[in-house]
Amino acid sequence: MSNGHGEKYISKLLFGFGAITAAVFLTLFVTFERPLKEDWYFWGIAVAVLFNFGLYLMVSAAVHKMKNDMIRRQKTRETQKTFTADV
Repeated sequence: MSNGHGEKYISKLLFGFGAITAAVFLTLFVTFERPLKEDWYFWGIAVAVLFNFGLYLMVSAAVHKMKNDMIRRQKTRETQKTFTADV
């Protein structure tokens, strides 16, 4: 993956996994460690935002992976066309 899409794929994938993992740990922390109070709305919103942000990054990483694969496939087709035209 030599172009920018390949680098964005790796970074967004790692940040997406990190955000989803953090949302799961935050859910477990709030469920088992926090006393039952009225501030669960805040924690619920925080977990939802973190989890959805992680999903957004994962989908964005998948789009960058598809773009990278399409660019690579197009380059191989062009090299094959020039190779067959030279022969």
